[in-house]
Order: sequence, then structure tokens, then C-alpha cells
Amino acid sequence: MQRSPAIVCLALGLALIFGEGSPSPESQVAHLATNFGVKVFQQVVQASKDRNVIFSPYGVSSVLAMLQLTTGGNTQQQLHTAMQFKIDEKGMAPALRQLYKEIMGPWNKDEISTADAIFVQRDLKLVQGFMPHFFRLFRSTVKQVNFTEVEKARFIINDWVKTHTRGMISNLLGKGAVDQLTRLVLVNALYFNGQWKMPFPASGTHHRLFHKSDGSTVSVSMMAQTNKFNYSEFSTPDGHDYDVLELPYHGNTISMFIAAPYEKEVPLSALTNILDAQLISQWKGNMTRLLRLLILPKFSLESEVDLRRPLENLGMTDIFRPDQADFTNLSDQEHLYVSQALQKVKIEVNESGTVASSSTAVVASARMVPEEIIMDRPFLFVVRHNPTGTVLFMGQVMEP
Repeated sequence: MQRSPAIVCLALGLALIFGEGSPSPESQVAHLATNFGVKVFQQVVQASKDRNVIFSPYGVSSVLAMLQLTTGGNTQQQLHTAMQFKIDEKGMAPALRQLYKEIMGPWNKDEISTADAIFVQRDLKLVQGFMPHFFRLFRSTVKQVNFTEVEKARFIINDWVKTHTRGMISNLLGKGAVDQLTRLVLVNALYFNGQWKMPFPASGTHHRLFHKSDGSTVSVSMMAQTNKFNYSEFSTPDGHDYDVLELPYHGNTISMFIAAPYEKEVPLSALTNILDAQLISQWKGNMTRLLRLLILPKFSLESEVDLRRPLENLGMTDIFRPDQADFTNLSDQEHLYVSQALQKVKIEVNESGTVASSSTAVVASARMVPEEIIMDRPFLFVVRHNPTGTVLFMGQVMEP
């Protein structure tokens, strides 16, 4: 049986250790959350250099939003400044819940689910009213575990992640990730299984040369189809031209945007360095439907990212420092700080884009040879929920 293609899923954990027009509120929240997530992505990419990266802006924003609620003083202020929104300010909670409904709605057709969880040490005395306040904002209950039983606690959290990512991420917290001093773990799980609106015919897949950033080439399996795509050409502030093409999923609400510099010698960083939510919205709003021959590599990526340095670079330093972290909005019983911040993501993309898809592509015939778009060089991809502008996943493919 063929493996599930075009499946994207995410789990992100934080361990706290002892010691367009007039946008809707949910679109405004999505814009702020996406901007923050993209900033973290840029930090991750700078550290990753020429390696493949898959990342979820939505996932990191979800977990840091939960973390805001537990912090106080300067620690909380650092999170507010970096994220540019306060989770408990008026109107934010209803907007977040509406955003959640928009992303999860059955009208999206593509299978998507997201869930947040907070795992707290069973005997940790929480600030009075924290649990109902947390539930009111996130519609999620506080789950109590006993971290003194290290392996059992790790199993419970990993099993929750495995369940909410359909088995794609089975070991979020590796051995040693939690110990008897752990008091809190925050987790977001995001799963997406999308079928292309216009599947690639299997007969069009052949091996072609992919040009890596160091000038070498590698033979990879590339898909091909001729169809009408939303497409446009843009320029960076430095004057580098780049192509952007939209590949919609069959529900028409979620799309993958593929972008790459037109000239092979221009580094992909010319694009990643200028990314933000507004630019991605401009891509979507300035496209023309054109007949094109698209050649795109099949790719399967898996990333495990240590988020400590990226978050510190964005000004969130106190949370990682035992002598400065302020988590008194969660508990004033013990001094807490973040010992680990990590994200694991997987993505797999092939011709059909879904499990057991047997659809047949309708290839548009043209009297003249359509212009070719060949992604045979490093490219950026963005999986976006278009009605709200939420970027669920993004990444760079340096070598398929």
C-alpha cells in the first residue's frame, strides 16, 4: 500500500523545569500570529543555512500564546513585545476561537486538526483561578501528570502527540527531555492531509537534475503537469526577480505556494529574509491564472528544531533563565523556567496529495507550448489557509 502523500503534521513542546479590506478579528489575530511565526522561521533558517527546513508558524504561535498566560512581569512583557499581541486582552480569546473554527471547519474538505494541551505536575499548587481562565481562553483542560515517574509521564505526553498527529510524530520528547524536576509541558499538535485539486499524473514523473546551492547537481524524482495555475512574478527590494505559483488543495481554502528566485545563482535567503504575512497576502492577491507546464520535485522532509536560540534572538530571554524567569501567573509555589523548546514537523508531497487517491488529472491541451516553470533549484513553500491568511506550514527545500 502506498504511503500517505502530502501529509503534513506537527508537534511542538515546551518543558518548564523547576529551578485584506476591513479584516475580521480572526484574520487580524492570524496576521499577528503568522508574522511572529515567520520571524521564528527566519531565525531557524539562518541557523540551518543550506539544510532542508519544515516549520509551522501556527504551531509555534499557539504554544507561545499558552505560555503567555503562565508568565508575569518582565518575562511576560518580552513575550508580548516579540509576539505583538496579548493573549488575555479584550477580544483576543473570541478571535482565537473563531480562527480555530475557521481552520478546523468541514468546509475546508482537506483533513486538518489541531489541538493544544498543557501537562502540569500533579501536586504543583497553581494560582487560584488559573485552570478555569486557561480553559476559557483555549477550550482545553489542564492535564495532570506525575513527572516524578519520568518514563510514564513522557509516554503519556508522547502518546497524546502521536494520537493528534495520526501517528506521524511518535516520539516528540526523547529520553532525557523531561525529568523529576519538570513541572509543566505545553504542546501543540497539528495534522494536515491534503489532496491536490489538480493531481500530477504519475506518468509525468521522471528523474531530472536539481541544482543545489553549492553549484552541484543531484538527480531527483520530479512531477510534471500542464494546467492553468495562479502565477506571478515579483521582485525583492534588492531587485531579484522570483516566481510564485499556487497549488490549491481540493477544498479550495488551503493552498501551497511555491516560490524561488528566477536566477539559480541568487540564494534562497533573498526570499526568506523579506518574508512576512503581508507579503504572502500580496502573492495571493496579485496572481494571474495562466497556462503553465509545472515541474516540481517530490519531496519528503522531517525537521526537529531547537527553538531556544531563535526565541532568544527575538528578545524572549528571561523564560530560559532560572534567576529571571517569572511564571507566577501559573504558580507562586516554585521557581520555574523553560528548559526546552522544540518543534518536530514532517511533510511528504507527491503526485496525488492524499491517502489512496485514484483521481485522474485532466490535462489542458494548448495549441502552443506553454511556458515552463521548473523548480530545479532551492525553493520555498508555504501552506496557507487562505480565508484567514494563517500560515500552517512553511519550509525551504535545498535538496529534495
